[in-house]
Amino acid sequence: MYGRPGCHLCEVAAETIARVCADLGEEWAEISIDDDPALREEYGEEIPVTLVDGRRHDFWRVDEGRLRAALARRA
Repeated sequence: MYGRPGCHLCEVAAETIARVCADLGEEWAEISIDDDPALREEYGEEIPVTLVDGRRHDFWRVDEGRLRAALARRA
């Protein structure tokens, strides 16, 4: 997930992602766009951005069912 510190939507998204990944035995990482100018330029207005296998999946909000389905298709 791309996000930034202090972003309320990012905190909510991280909670959802962590729960889904724990349930499914998946790993995930949170990356601050503030640490990379290119990421800040690309995603600055759309955080949080969720990626699955490096491909953009969602932004602003994480739909738990949709994320579960995307991760289940990978198995």
